[in-house]
Amino acid sequence: MSYVTEVKKKIKNNNKNETEFLQAVDEVLDSLHPLIEKNENYYKREAILERLTEPDRQIKFRVQWLDDDGQVQVNTGYRVQFNNVLGPYKGGLRLRDNVNIGIIKFLGFEQIFKNALTGLPIGGAKGGSDFDPKGKSDREILSFCKAFMSELYKYIGPDIDVPAGDIGVGAREIGYLFGQYKRLTSSHQSILTGKGLTFGGSLARTEATGYGLLYLTNAMLKTHGLSLENQRIVISGSGNVAIYAAEKAQQLGAKVIAMSDSTGYIRDDNGLDLQTVKNIKEIERGRIAEYVITHPEALYKEGKDIWSIPCEVALPCATQNELTLVDAKQLVSNGVKAVAEGANMPTTLEATHYLQKNEVLFAPGKAANAGGVAVSALEMSQNAERMSWSFEKVDKALQEIMEDIFSKISESAARFKQYDNYVFGANVAAFEKVIEAMIAQGI
Repeated sequence: MSYVTEVKKKIKNNNKNETEFLQAVDEVLDSLHPLIEKNENYYKREAILERLTEPDRQIKFRVQWLDDDGQVQVNTGYRVQFNNVLGPYKGGLRLRDNVNIGIIKFLGFEQIFKNALTGLPIGGAKGGSDFDPKGKSDREILSFCKAFMSELYKYIGPDIDVPAGDIGVGAREIGYLFGQYKRLTSSHQSILTGKGLTFGGSLARTEATGYGLLYLTNAMLKTHGLSLENQRIVISGSGNVAIYAAEKAQQLGAKVIAMSDSTGYIRDDNGLDLQTVKNIKEIERGRIAEYVITHPEALYKEGKDIWSIPCEVALPCATQNELTLVDAKQLVSNGVKAVAEGANMPTTLEATHYLQKNEVLFAPGKAANAGGVAVSALEMSQNAERMSWSFEKVDKALQEIMEDIFSKISESAARFKQYDNYVFGANVAAFEKVIEAMIAQGI
């Protein structure tokens, strides 16, 4: 039995029912097999894979808060501090009713690789709770955030662990969390990123993940003699990442023809009016279906078959495993040229393999959506300097980081003659950096 197979079997036995985590581990270890087998005895003796896939610590805590009816509510909070050999733990907080330890571990594991690819000194972590902010009042969200931070603050700090936002955690939630940390510690430390501009936040943080996704996608296309100019783009989701991916795509000359939310999708072959989408989703907090009220020439359809729309570039930006094998076959039959992941693991393993087999350029999330954490780290730098950089300076740094990430993953893939296999390239580039630091620091 190979070392990789042995470790995978052990992880499966020790993490039963943690579907997303097991999927992420399988994807990484399977792709790293060519690298591992070159020096298998050494990696096994040093237990490299066991140390990489077992979190440093997993923190689970009760969150008790008061709703508007005076009823005490109880949720579960998590923080998985996965690996800090490159720097302080760094990763977002997710608030959603389906959050569990398996999802948090999957996200934290992916974060190790994503953060390593940025070239910045940050380790991997993730956290969150099964609390869902949707339908809650501002006062209820404040009550929850204060209770959540009253437990989490014991385990974080500017040189220990610096959380950020994720699904369900935007500027409002970050503000409430930061305020409670400040009350508990009497300090104004850089312990959260994604803060408001008036108290240490960074310009371009809102746009970072979406912009970064397009910077990397553009670099990938250019390497193959292609361009975003006049290309049809389909984007799943209509949250922060999707909206700013669409904005940067339009700035680079592409035509965004479809976006979605949890109820369905809109299609506008003339190109979406992004300002209308922003008004619906960011200001009115409405449903994407409302787009056709002011744009009757567009089509709204319920369901999740957005990938049936013919396009040259597909950007899954909604949630994990949203793009299935069936979807991949549909995209290929319609002539898609590139797929780049804006969400974390939005493409199933079967779909990923099918796209690669059919020579579709595929950029994995750990590389393609690293823009958010990259600018979070730049926010940490600004806080440490007690400085605020211009939007242009941050955006330029973001573009350079994303283009450098593509260069790294492309070179790593080519080194093993796995040309254009950017999943392999991303895993190898990040793995080598993390393992070098891990070995240098001893056990």
